[in-house]
Amino acid sequence: MDHFFKYICTFDWNEQQDEGRSIAAANDELVTKYAEYETEIVAFYGRWEEMLGGPIAGCVSILEKLKEHNQYRLFALTNWSAETWPFAIRKYDFLNHFEGIVVSGKERIKKPNPAIYELILTRYGLIAEECLFIDDNLRNIVAAKKMGVQGIRFENPDQLVAKLKELGIL
Repeated sequence: MDHFFKYICTFDWNEQQDEGRSIAAANDELVTKYAEYETEIVAFYGRWEEMLGGPIAGCVSILEKLKEHNQYRLFALTNWSAETWPFAIRKYDFLNHFEGIVVSGKERIKKPNPAIYELILTRYGLIAEECLFIDDNLRNIVAAKKMGVQGIRFENPDQLVAKLKELGIL
């Protein structure tokens, strides 16, 4: 399995679907290169819903607290395949807490491309300097900051709560 994810269905390969490439095209590319792994390659997305874990413990309660306060507008910006996004919507009720969600695969641009930050700001009439972006990937935080958006790199729920309290948000 380690070999498979390191050399066949890699993080970079998966990210191309997050940027709008079809799963069929992605599978075709890999099956052509690694025919002996066809079953596993096709299973990567064919059994996608089974691979999805639950929400990170504690994060949903943070989101619910922010929603309850009704003091802030809440949006999501996610790198996710347009084709697998419906699984997430069905599985994760907490996604309904967001006023709007920008899905990279639907837009055909992904974080950290500055265009996706500009898109969410423009679409929802947001002012960069008034926004706070939370993400687990440092490169995405750096890109948001270049756009004028304050950022918190998510490490764990306790760290996030501490940062939000420090900023006077919780």
